[in-house]
Amino acid sequence: MKLENLKENFGSMWENIADGWRHLKSSAAGALTSFKPGEKTNLPAATDVDDDYFLPGGAWAMLNGDVFEDENRLVVRLEVPGMSKEDIDIEVHDDALVMSGEKRFESESSQGRWRVMQCAYGRFRRLVPLPASVKLDEARASYKNGVLRVELPKAKPGKPRGTTIKVN
Repeated sequence: MKLENLKENFGSMWENIADGWRHLKSSAAGALTSFKPGEKTNLPAATDVDDDYFLPGGAWAMLNGDVFEDENRLVVRLEVPGMSKEDIDIEVHDDALVMSGEKRFESESSQGRWRVMQCAYGRFRRLVPLPASVKLDEARASYKNGVLRVELPKAKPGKPRGTTIKVN
């Protein structure tokens, strides 16, 4: 009986891991963002970093976001901690909101070495598809506590579209 319980528990655990991986892969695919050193990034030299995983030529990070839609507007929120609002650019191209900027490295004032460097620094570009046409001239953006919030009034007010797809 114990062997059956062990098999059942292992099967359940494996299913949970597989479900979690599928969720992470699908939800994070758009959030995974490449960072490349820019003019103002100011990264430390590779010789000053003991972290074997430090990549001075670029890094990847999650820039998580939310898109909210009601009858009159779209609201996009993007987590971009460690930046100032002056370092963020926002544009709309076709049916997508494009946010870009440069996250700068700030060194410590004392002599020493970096043991771990897991944060991403450099220039990035994050594209968020928009589910409706928007009025660009009425768009507003704010940045507070590391979260960029962009509010875009819809060009044609209306309820969010949804559809049901029949499985055959």
